[in-house]
Amino acid sequence: QVQLVESGGGLVQAGGSLRLSCAASGRTGSSIAMGWFRQAPGKEREFVAAITWNGGRKYYGDSVKGRFTISRDNAKNTVYLQMNSLKPEDTAVYYCAADPSGSLYQYGTWRYWGQGTQVTVSS
Repeated sequence: QVQLVESGGGLVQAGGSLRLSCAASGRTGSSIAMGWFRQAPGKEREFVAAITWNGGRKYYGDSVKGRFTISRDNAKNTVYLQMNSLKPEDTAVYYCAADPSGSLYQYGTWRYWGQGTQVTVSS
């Protein structure tokens, strides 16, 4: 089992920045891929970003490319999501995920989830 706890969400104006953190515990998180998804009210959970266990490869959803950066610190069992140039359409609950069994882009393949953190971007 892997436990995930997100932090760093909040309210920010359009154009601003936030950094989300996801701390992993339990079965070591340093050997598994981790990622971020988001879900806005009335919408499906959307892939945001993912990173391989050693940080060697990073993947981004089209809507966040060039604005968001995913990184990880395996010594701290923590993955980060730096969000810049935020837009109102980035408003959502952001979820950390770990250990995908298939496609990184599909939320159904990820085994472990955090409880989510709210990000609200005002215009």
